[in-house]
Amino acid sequence: MAEKDEIALKGVRLTSPDKVLYPEQGITKRELANYYCAVADFMLPHVARRPISLVRCPTGRQRNCFFQRHAGSGVPPEVSQITIDGFEESGAYLYIRNVEGLIALVQMGVLEIHPWGARNDRPDRPDRIIFDLDPGEGLGFADVMGAAHDLCAVLAEKKLEAFAKTTGGKGLHVVVPITRSYDWPTVKAFAKRIAESMAGDAPERFLTKVSKAERKGRIFIDYLRNDPTSTAIAPYSTRAKAGAPVAMPVEWEALVPDFDPAMFDVRTVPEYLAQRNRDPWAEIDRFRQRLPATP
Repeated sequence: MAEKDEIALKGVRLTSPDKVLYPEQGITKRELANYYCAVADFMLPHVARRPISLVRCPTGRQRNCFFQRHAGSGVPPEVSQITIDGFEESGAYLYIRNVEGLIALVQMGVLEIHPWGARNDRPDRPDRIIFDLDPGEGLGFADVMGAAHDLCAVLAEKKLEAFAKTTGGKGLHVVVPITRSYDWPTVKAFAKRIAESMAGDAPERFLTKVSKAERKGRIFIDYLRNDPTSTAIAPYSTRAKAGAPVAMPVEWEALVPDFDPAMFDVRTVPEYLAQRNRDPWAEIDRFRQRLPATP
């Protein structure tokens, strides 16, 4: 029997459902769409009704991938558009509302979803601070976990609760939920002060400079994600990398010496969540934290 050229999943049109997007595992559009259906309840609170940037790989992860911030041709009706004050000249941004939107992104060949740290109704007021911990040459994931725990302790001293997420790569994100009382420059300046303080106290371990030449043996604390044009990978999003890795929220107690972020991929995450039957970030949106009056 010939393969179908088109199917409908939750009412969303999915063409070429058997097209392989991750050749190493043979993961198809259909399987990727089913993955997003499985994780939608966990993922949508962090993605829905936020402007998003996308990495699209219509022919699979190995070639012809491109980054898209704005609306253009070939956008399914389940993906919505929003014009943001101050960004009118660059064009409308994309966003989704529901699981149908996630499936529509798969139809577009999207392998990475990068949401803003702010919501559509107040795009000028971020509700999350993101620190991206990126290890330099010679460091392993154990070093990154140690840095994340140290950063968490620094934030705790300032009465700020933080949450951890793997990136689908070598690093970790430390995310701080905040009240929507501050503009982007204020939030970015606060993140910069934290990063520079850690780098100043332990320059042999940390740095805040972008230059990769200086990162050998040290961890880059990237605070630059706290900007509307410098987004970070979404929780539960796939990455356009070999192995179909997933950026996965984790509890701090999970970050122990034998923890391996490579365990999280398209095929393992739904079962992991089903076995645990709880969201590692269940509490994150309950926090409306204010920045300390002094750095």
